[in-house]
Amino acid sequence: MKFDKHPLPFLALVLFIGAIAFTGCSNLADHKVAGAAADSGSTEATATGKILNTTASEEARKEFLQGRDLAERLLIQDSIQHFDKALTLDPNFALAHLNRANVSPTAKEFFDHLKHAVSLADKASEGERLLILGTEAGANGNATKQKETLEKLVAAYPNDERARFTLGGYYFGQQDFDSAILHYKKATELAPNYSPAYNILGYALRQKQNYAEAEQSFKKYIELIPNDPNPYDSLAELFLKMGKYDDAITQYQKALAIDPNFINSHLGIGAALMYQGKADAAAAEFNKITTKARSDGERRQALFALTVLAVDSGKMDQALAEVDKQYALGEKTSDVPSLAGDWQLRANVLLEAGKYDEAKQAFERGVKTSLDSSLSQEIKDNAKLFLHYNLTRVALGKKDLATAKTESQEFRKGAEASKNPAQVKQAHELAGLIATEEKNYDQAIAELQQTNLQNPQNLYRLSQAYQGKGDAAKAKEFSAKAAGFNSLPQLNYAIIRHKAAKQA
Repeated sequence: MKFDKHPLPFLALVLFIGAIAFTGCSNLADHKVAGAAADSGSTEATATGKILNTTASEEARKEFLQGRDLAERLLIQDSIQHFDKALTLDPNFALAHLNRANVSPTAKEFFDHLKHAVSLADKASEGERLLILGTEAGANGNATKQKETLEKLVAAYPNDERARFTLGGYYFGQQDFDSAILHYKKATELAPNYSPAYNILGYALRQKQNYAEAEQSFKKYIELIPNDPNPYDSLAELFLKMGKYDDAITQYQKALAIDPNFINSHLGIGAALMYQGKADAAAAEFNKITTKARSDGERRQALFALTVLAVDSGKMDQALAEVDKQYALGEKTSDVPSLAGDWQLRANVLLEAGKYDEAKQAFERGVKTSLDSSLSQEIKDNAKLFLHYNLTRVALGKKDLATAKTESQEFRKGAEASKNPAQVKQAHELAGLIATEEKNYDQAIAELQQTNLQNPQNLYRLSQAYQGKGDAAKAKEFSAKAAGFNSLPQLNYAIIRHKAAKQA
């Protein structure tokens, strides 16, 4: 399990950089800050240039460090009580608010705690301030500012393993895996026992299809914390990716033997069963999460997995029923960001079901939910921009090329103005879809090759473009990649998995 697993589509921009704020060490210069406490978890912190954690309470600092340790070991639910205790002892503990945001089980809690952290940023140390502003930029979809802020963080604290880890997370999210690997490896050099770096290094190597080195990294991770569940879960996910389903299930079961509440391993087992064609067994595994769930976030994970399973099985009405249950959870707590994400999820299911007018209405309801909220203006602007992206897809479903081109151009203009690499890739995606519809396959291939190729839908779209061009070998290559994507439950994969397998 890596740090950015979350079932809410709305939070993709928030969480794609990983656990950005699992930080908090000390720097000599930062001792000028009143009430600051050095992190005893880092050897000679004041001499080695680490990021400070600023609090007026020694007891709050101890609770924070306990929470951070648990969160870094992916014992997320267990960490929450310690961050909450730290904030009870010191409500002005900015870094505790940031870390509490990143382990929040609901989107509402994430934004509430991030808002508190931002309001306190100027009272914290420089390292903490940069971490907070970097997280805020990521939440707002401002990738340029996010990168600049995190680069400043590493320049100011080059010897802080968590600063390196955080910048590595940014590059991972942007799919610049070579840069991510560089920073993760630097983190392991700075702190050879810093286990989270080996975990995400393994995922970055996996994304490069360097499975042998990825396995070595995960095994080092197991060696460092052999009594924790997540290292076995991560190795299992590597085996899942490789199509070694039985080996994956064995490792997931090891994780659950250590901690029966480590529900992410139920997700993994369910995924492996789904890909083995055992839909009923997969559903039973996902339902175990509901039985064990300790928060709405965990309940959402179960419901989202069941939504994906239903789509994978071609049962769109059942998928929509599962989305309704997620929406009910958000309504109960007025979790506006999650509700916006639920509309987006519903719209994507409707789009796949060919119910284009209903999909359009759902996309628009999601945007209205965001615009009527107290979320930041940047998030609202992104919501409006992504409506153009989604309306392009609706228009393509209806074979309305004129509208598709108009909406696509609006999205491209916004994406290029934002200089957000992820959005630019999505603009290429729309151009590729339009070119495919026009049977201009060379252009379609050129555009689709510039998209997010960690989205299995784009791999499948490339296979279709090559098929249209008459290049059967390339079509088979990309359909095989799409069919064997083997991720944890993911809607994009469920939509194309059987189609890609048939074409392959």
